[in-house]
Amino acid sequence: MRSTSLRLLGLQLLFDCIFVLLLFQPSESCAAEPPEEGTSTDTLILCRACGHEVAFGTDIHFVPSRMALSSRNDTSVGGRRIHVQLFENPHGHQFNVITFRRADVIKHWPADRHFSWYPGFSWTVATCPRCQTHLGWAFQPSSWPDTIPNNKFEESENTFLALITDRILREDFASSLLMTPKSFTS
Repeated sequence: MRSTSLRLLGLQLLFDCIFVLLLFQPSESCAAEPPEEGTSTDTLILCRACGHEVAFGTDIHFVPSRMALSSRNDTSVGGRRIHVQLFENPHGHQFNVITFRRADVIKHWPADRHFSWYPGFSWTVATCPRCQTHLGWAFQPSSWPDTIPNNKFEESENTFLALITDRILREDFASSLLMTPKSFTS
């Protein structure tokens, strides 16, 4: 009887440790690169504030910038590699971002050519369509008009978005935080 109680206590401690590790993962690991070719499933990227489905992992598209303070390859929980760049705005605020080819965000035109982290590109703020949280920025060529139709932005190969890693997370990571191990329910 006593050894069974000790085993159950040990299992509960193990589950508690796993839960804490999942809960306190670094925020820059919260998005994933596209799965390898031929994989049918994909990770959804969510707004951290409300859970809105913002993008797919396959939408991640690395756009390097010489203006980045640093650039690193990061490994997400699934073992996939992602490129994270650190930028600083004129007010001294720093942001770790991941670039995406497309994302379901609201772009707040007009675009601005000043203080762009990507030379030759204008930027505009991008927010979550559900909760209006600032998720990052949308970039378009500076030679374009300051305001463009959303479909022109979406269809172009010359546009991209830089989303802040602290404001997005992977759906499978969010699901792991909400699941209760079976041993806790009995």
